[in-house]
Amino acid sequence: MVSSDQRRRQLAREKYVRQQQRREEKRRKDKRRNTVVAAVLAVVLASGGAVYASVALSDGSKKGSDNAAGDTPTTPAPSPSEEESENPEPKLTVDQKASYDMALKTNAGDITIAMDASKTPRTVNSFKHLADKKYFDGSKCHRLTTQNIYVLQCGDPQGTGTGGPGYTIPDENLDALGKAGSDGSVTFPAGTVAMANTGQPGTGGSQFFLVYKDTKLPPTYTPFGKIDAAGLKAVQEVAAAGVEGGAGDGAPKKAVTIEKATVTKK
Repeated sequence: MVSSDQRRRQLAREKYVRQQQRREEKRRKDKRRNTVVAAVLAVVLASGGAVYASVALSDGSKKGSDNAAGDTPTTPAPSPSEEESENPEPKLTVDQKASYDMALKTNAGDITIAMDASKTPRTVNSFKHLADKKYFDGSKCHRLTTQNIYVLQCGDPQGTGTGGPGYTIPDENLDALGKAGSDGSVTFPAGTVAMANTGQPGTGGSQFFLVYKDTKLPPTYTPFGKIDAAGLKAVQEVAAAGVEGGAGDGAPKKAVTIEKATVTKK
């Protein structure tokens, strides 16, 4: 028999899927529009016009930038009007002077992530809120990248990269890894755990990425945790197995499922 809580979660997920479908349609329309704009610009430039423009891609990056769509830990962009009717960000209840551990029990090995609530209080609070509700339990890590950036991305209960909790949280601790270099990036050291986003400020949800090898990215992703040695080794073994189909970006060949996630105060 399905409990009332399970039914509420099912209805919430179905609603989210419908919203994602509408957003995907908007994304396709935006892509078609950008293609037309780019074609017009090409004609103008070919005719000798001195025109410059940076065409925004659907993931929030810029055409011609160092980070292509496949080189960033992105999630689909939410529609603000829809998000307003979604769940509010959970009330801040964590001890902002304390450290917390997020323990991920996975089929590929246990991963423990140390988090400092004094540096990223709202991020830590969100993960505790979601873990307490068993939000991550049974979810798959849907994306592995083995070229240009080196991350395993998790946190979507749908397992598709389109899921989220129905609210967003602000960016935090963005200067923790230093100032950006001339290429606009900073180094996310192996073992770093950070929030995925849409490429726009304040769009983090539930998806996060585990860095298994030093990776250069723009300092626009909240770094909120550090993987323990055993957990990092487990992620590196997943990465060593590669991506399905031999690509450099996609579902990991060695599937990873978060069987249980818990967040506890140290």
